[in-house]
Amino acid sequence: MIIQICVGSSCHLKGSEKLVELFQKAIAQRKLEDEITLAGSFCTGQCNRIGVTVTVNDDVFTGITPENFDSFFNDKVIKSLEQERV
Repeated sequence: MIIQICVGSSCHLKGSEKLVELFQKAIAQRKLEDEITLAGSFCTGQCNRIGVTVTVNDDVFTGITPENFDSFFNDKVIKSLEQERV
């Protein structure tokens, strides 16, 4: 699985650095380093007024914030990994 976090100027101002830290921590805590590649990306053109744009494989999600990170990670990342393993 490839997760790309937008680090373009707009997302940077909305906290992409904090999201990178949250992703790193969540991946390490669950020992998913061998299954997930975490990368930065420049603007995907999906800017939202709130939050950061994150791409999981080819699916683009907008509005990701530290406040909704846990639910996003569980719903979009963990569930996708579980489906890939089947």
